Amino acid sequence: MFELLAEGGVYIPVIIIIVLFLTSAIKIVPEYQRLVVFRLGRLIGEKGPGFVLVIPVVDRLFRVSLRIVTLDVPSQEVITRDNVTTSVNAVVYYRVVEPNNAINNVEDFRMATAQLSQTTLRSVAGQAELDELLAERDKLNQQIQSILDEATDVWGIKVTAVEIKDVVIPEALQKAISRQATAERERRAVIVQAEGEKQAAGRIAAAAKTLSAQEGSFFVRLLRTLPEIASQQGNMIAFPLPVELRMLLPDPAEMARRRKEGELEAEEEPEEPEEITGEMKETEESEEKTEEETEGTEGTEEESEDEE
Repeated sequence: MFELLAEGGVYIPVIIIIVLFLTSAIKIVPEYQRLVVFRLGRLIGEKGPGFVLVIPVVDRLFRVSLRIVTLDVPSQEVITRDNVTTSVNAVVYYRVVEPNNAINNVEDFRMATAQLSQTTLRSVAGQAELDELLAERDKLNQQIQSILDEATDVWGIKVTAVEIKDVVIPEALQKAISRQATAERERRAVIVQAEGEKQAAGRIAAAAKTLSAQEGSFFVRLLRTLPEIASQQGNMIAFPLPVELRMLLPDPAEMARRRKEGELEAEEEPEEPEEITGEMKETEESEEKTEEETEGTEGTEEESEDEE
């Protein structure tokens, strides 16, 4: 019995070695990963997904994820083209499309992509003005993405999107921008008000022309306005002289037109009535008589004084 155990104990280590060998040789690769295999230092290629059989000790394996990686680019101090100091940060989305190139052409494709993203962000932001950096982010995002995509193409990496997250500017410059925005809004408000007054003036002139073409229309309009005034408390209504009284006076324009056409003759001065002229003559004669009497009385008084 001991002899059988001794013979069986010889095979146990062999069985354990075979089990470990098979365990190391069998690999299960998920759908979102690939295995890049180097055999004796030479690139065999990528394998997976699913069941993969490799040679332990001989093959060297690198797992590469094909999912999109989110890279947070830290804040970069940038001096824009118009000499404004600001801080810019961004986020980069990329994925590995060629695992063989990502492992074979660059030592650490993650670190390389991060450093390239920082450098590109600083370079592109420094070539733009502050207004472009604030208002035209889509244009700068596309420019950064094209530069990164072209540089990382040999690494087997595809940059899918770049987004500038935040632009930090000094507080003094923020106040200046706020004042500029306020002045711009005030300018727009004045322009809109002026345009409104211009349009309203044209409409009012057209309405006045329409009302003046019909007699009594102004008075009707006045009557329609009075209820609106009376509905508000504390208002006093001053009823003006009826507009129709203007029709009692002749229209100067109409008179001039009629004179021009010969319909009217030059106005003559009216003669005074005979009764009035007779009364005026009598009053003049009575005044002359009273003057003669007063002169006669003055002469008699002087003679009497001489006799004395």
